[in-house]
Amino acid sequence: MLFRQLEYLVALSRERHFARAARACHVSQPALSEAIRKLEDELDVPLVLRGRTYEGLTPEGERIVVWARRILADRDALTSEVGALRTGLGGRMRIGAVPTASGAVALLTAPFCRAHPLVTVEVTTDLQAEDVLRRLRSFELDAGITYLHEGIGEGFETVPLYEERYVLLTGAADAPADRATASWAEAARLPLCLLTGTMQGRRVLDGLFAEAGARPSPRVETDSVATLFAHVRTGRWAGVVPHTWLHVFGVPYGMRVVPMEGPARAVPVGLVTVARDPESVTARALREVAGRTDVAAALDRLPRDPVQR
Repeated sequence: MLFRQLEYLVALSRERHFARAARACHVSQPALSEAIRKLEDELDVPLVLRGRTYEGLTPEGERIVVWARRILADRDALTSEVGALRTGLGGRMRIGAVPTASGAVALLTAPFCRAHPLVTVEVTTDLQAEDVLRRLRSFELDAGITYLHEGIGEGFETVPLYEERYVLLTGAADAPADRATASWAEAARLPLCLLTGTMQGRRVLDGLFAEAGARPSPRVETDSVATLFAHVRTGRWAGVVPHTWLHVFGVPYGMRVVPMEGPARAVPVGLVTVARDPESVTARALREVAGRTDVAAALDRLPRDPVQR
């Protein structure tokens, strides 16, 4: 059994298409197919449901993919460990984050890359909270930034980063007059653009509205943070957004940011890695950076409103 065969099987599981998996692995389709057939012969189990087109993996194949990801992750961790002993930490760090945490990612990657210049970082920030944990379990990610809740359970290491707070982003004419804060009831009466109900960030917002006895009726819903800001920027909609987003998108001209008042429930967000022994050297290095970086203090410094036009 070769690592290459396991890589091909993992790629096929991810791409769900022989030709796409072959392109991802930079080999010809016949070479990929033959390598997987040899793996089936060695394991003496069918791994792929074959028809006129790719039909998926067999139950045995689905189970072997889990092992393959784990074996490849251990290989990569070993390679990184040995490389770190010789020339310093290198390789690739894969980080996944929920959209609302996009503002916090750079606060970790910047000091991490300064400390480890041979490491390249791949960041995905459009994941739901459940996807972050799933990809960590399947070794598709090295680290995640997501909501910390009881459902995370055992098997993970966590480093708290900050508590998510919310602000009302609205046009200057629609902002609560001469108010340093806005209530959830006031926000619910505005024409809102919010995240879709399938995203955990929206479910958190709905809970906060409900605690305040308010029920929003958003005119526009989106799964994209950029799209939400684009709608608010037109001046026709308002948004209730995590304060972290302001460090990514800023405050558009002609807009105001007003912190939300009560309910006083903040949502903890943190760095999550898989608990392994031995631990991935890159994941350990990122947790060390997170432990000495005051992410909360940086995010609490809200950008100023621009000059109103």
